[in-house]
Amino acid sequence: MIRTRELTRDFRVGKDTVEAVRGVDVEVAEGELVALLGPNGAGKSTTLRMLTTLLEPTSGTAMVAGHDVRAEPAEVRRRIGFVGQGHSASGDQRARDELYYQGRLYGLDRRTSRSRTDELLEMLDLAAAADRETTTLSGGQQRRLDIAMGLIHRPGLLFLDEPSTGLDPQSRADLWEHVARLRSEYGTTVVLTTHYLEEADNAAERVLVIDHGRLIADGTPDELKGRVFGDLVRFTIDEAHLAEKAAEVAAELSDGTPTEVTEVEGVGAEVALRVDRGDAFLPGLLRALDESGVHPGSVQVQRPTLDDVFLTLTGRSLREEG
Repeated sequence: MIRTRELTRDFRVGKDTVEAVRGVDVEVAEGELVALLGPNGAGKSTTLRMLTTLLEPTSGTAMVAGHDVRAEPAEVRRRIGFVGQGHSASGDQRARDELYYQGRLYGLDRRTSRSRTDELLEMLDLAAAADRETTTLSGGQQRRLDIAMGLIHRPGLLFLDEPSTGLDPQSRADLWEHVARLRSEYGTTVVLTTHYLEEADNAAERVLVIDHGRLIADGTPDELKGRVFGDLVRFTIDEAHLAEKAAEVAAELSDGTPTEVTEVEGVGAEVALRVDRGDAFLPGLLRALDESGVHPGSVQVQRPTLDDVFLTLTGRSLREEG
């Protein structure tokens, strides 16, 4: 559905040239759900705008839905849906009419546009709000209407630019349930950007990480998290004077893995170390500590997160950037 080669975009700022996107190579297969992530200013929005024909590349090539974005932009637009960060609907029409006329603008005849409008209103739980003006809809309803407008012509490829920003947790969960239904019923390919790392972790089959205009990582969430060595094991020691002994036991058991001891106010001390397979490491650790006369107050095993991946790859936290 998407293939880019050395995709580049420069901007002129005064007398200077800013390289926003620098030689990005991307391939997205039909039916995939791919998350494009990166810190603010990394180049992900510029990349998305080039793929959706809103911005012409400076150099390189991009084929989207079988057509060249530079030579055949109209053909690309006919085959994609795009849901931007702002609301797409005007404020003076009913939700039903907004969808119907969107279909007509895409060239659908009256009957087809009307039937698809009814279908999407039902699928995205908007039927009860169909005859309300769009300005009276809740944030979640407006976002689902935006997605319906991007789907009215049944595109094979849907771009979602931070689709759940500003939504409450329940509306976010509902939104992703609807996206999953679209993929299962229509086989829609989805490319999205988001600052909610849990969404990318749970929903995306692949994650592309872009930073300083370059693609620096491409893989499944588990593959990327595998780049951060091991799970983080933390345990507290109520007797602070035994913390160093506990750290030595843990390091010896984990073949010399570095440990970190920090004071925990009102508790004593915390010992932290990274190990492969924390769940398998933990029973042996607890036995060794007990034999050494050290009794942890609490124990925690934490799997690496996508934010840990970002910290490892870029030195920055995407959560803080968001």
